[in-house]
Amino acid sequence: MMEEALTALRQGKFILLYDFDDREGETDFAIRSDMVRPADIALMRKDGGGLICTAIHPKAAACLGLPFASDMLSTCTNFAEAVGDIPYDRKNHSSFSLWVNHRNTFTGITDNDRALTITAIADEVKRSLNGGGCDFHGRFRSPGHVAILRAAEGLLSLRRGQTELSVAMAIMAGVTPAITVCEMLDDQSGLALSKEDARDYARKHQLVFVEGIDVIEAWERFSSG
Repeated sequence: MMEEALTALRQGKFILLYDFDDREGETDFAIRSDMVRPADIALMRKDGGGLICTAIHPKAAACLGLPFASDMLSTCTNFAEAVGDIPYDRKNHSSFSLWVNHRNTFTGITDNDRALTITAIADEVKRSLNGGGCDFHGRFRSPGHVAILRAAEGLLSLRRGQTELSVAMAIMAGVTPAITVCEMLDDQSGLALSKEDARDYARKHQLVFVEGIDVIEAWERFSSG
């Protein structure tokens, strides 16, 4: 199943990525960011309904000078996030960094605009990791409509959120470690879509469904090899 998921990522197809029963208990659409099209944004907002975010490798985030949002807010005492504030992850702060729009977008929220912003983020990630120069400020403005998620240093050895799971999968697939994700929500219950319903969606639409434990096991084999 993992090899099928990695193949799908390489091909620019969606996979469905579920974290853990004892964490968020959510399934995300996940797709490599450098191949995102406007149609992919439309599918995520219609069939997912959650936030459309782009998770990036921690080294790239550092090279690009992208902070954690919690660090930026630390000077605002009334809004600062403390470790333990997140109900599903008491040991870490959130992975949110900046919200950006590409400078060539108009409002930034349309499918075309968000696809442009996301593919440009992936390009910056690729260039930064390959030792090339970067001009993040020159290409993006903030605030915007695409949330950047900064994976934790050490990836799955430190934090096991969708951010780290998806970036680890990108590394194993050999693609630019920038993955765009969107939670699947349930219109009827007002909650996250259940794992069973997400599996049914995957079967209906011929998508690969993987769980966090599958990613961790594959990552341990990958890292030890």
